[in-house]
Amino acid sequence: MPLQTFSVQTMFEKFLQLITTDVIEHFKHRYKLVDTTFVRNIAKNYFESTIFDHANISGGNDSNLPIKCKINDEFFLIPQNSRFLCGDVKDCCKKLDGSKYDIVIADPPWWNKYIRRLKAANSKLSYSMMYNEDIASIPVKNLFADNCLVAVWCTNSPSNITALKEMIFPNWGVEYVTTWYWLKVTRDLKPLCVFNTGCKKQPYERIILGKVGNVNIPEESLIVSVPSALHSHKPPLLDILSSYVPGNPQTLELFARYLLPNTTSVGYEPLKWQHISLYEDLDENKKESNLN
Repeated sequence: MPLQTFSVQTMFEKFLQLITTDVIEHFKHRYKLVDTTFVRNIAKNYFESTIFDHANISGGNDSNLPIKCKINDEFFLIPQNSRFLCGDVKDCCKKLDGSKYDIVIADPPWWNKYIRRLKAANSKLSYSMMYNEDIASIPVKNLFADNCLVAVWCTNSPSNITALKEMIFPNWGVEYVTTWYWLKVTRDLKPLCVFNTGCKKQPYERIILGKVGNVNIPEESLIVSVPSALHSHKPPLLDILSSYVPGNPQTLELFARYLLPNTTSVGYEPLKWQHISLYEDLDENKKESNLN
C-alpha cells in the first residue's frame, strides 16, 4: 500500500476513535432516509438542465444579504458580498489584474482518461480538460496578496501531483507546503471504496496547499464527508482555510461552479448551482409556527 494511502487510512482510524457513538448514530440516522438512487437521478437531471452560456458576463452582490438576479431570462441566487466572472479562467484572471486575494482555491479540470470516456458517453456530464502546461500558464501570480494561502484540488495521478508541485506552483510563484486529503464516506461512515494499492481508485482526493509570503498551514489534515450527488462537486473549503488567514480574507475561486459569500468566482460555470430551480422558498411564518 502506498505511503499516502496508509497515512489517510491511519488518520481515518484515529478520527473514528475521537468521535462518540452518539455522533455516529446521529450521522447514520440523518442519511438513512435518503434514497441515494433517486438523489443521483435528480442530480443528473439538474446538471443537464443548468447548462448556460454566460460567456463574458460578470456581476456581483455588494450587500450583506443574498439577492435574486435575472440573467439572460433566468433567475439565480447571488450570495452576499460575492462577485463572479464567466468565461475562460485565463481571460478572467487578466480582467482581475490589480485585485489582491488572501486565499486562492482552484479545482482544475485535470486531463484524465475517465473524463475523456465520460465525455464520449455523455458530453453534458463532462467539461473541457486542461493539460498541465495550460494550468501552469494561468496568469494568477499578480492576484496573490503579500501573504496568500493557495489550495488546489488534485487527482491522485502521480503525473498531476508532480506537475502541480514542480511546474504549476513554481510558475505561479507559490511555495508548496503540504497535502490534505478529502475522504469520501458512505452514510454508514465507511470509505466509499476500499483503500487500494498501486494506481487503483482510492476513496480520497487531495488538496495540495501552497503559500506566498508568510502563512501558517497545518501539516497533513483529513476532511471527512459524504460526497455530493452533484457531478464533480467538492465540499467548500473557505470556512476551514479562513481560520489560517487573519482578518477578513478576500478569496478567489478558479473553475467555480457555485458562488460563496466574500468570494470572487471565475470560470465557465460559476452560476451553475445558483439557478433558482435548485432552491425552494422557505415560509418563515410557517417555520416559526412549527417551532412553537
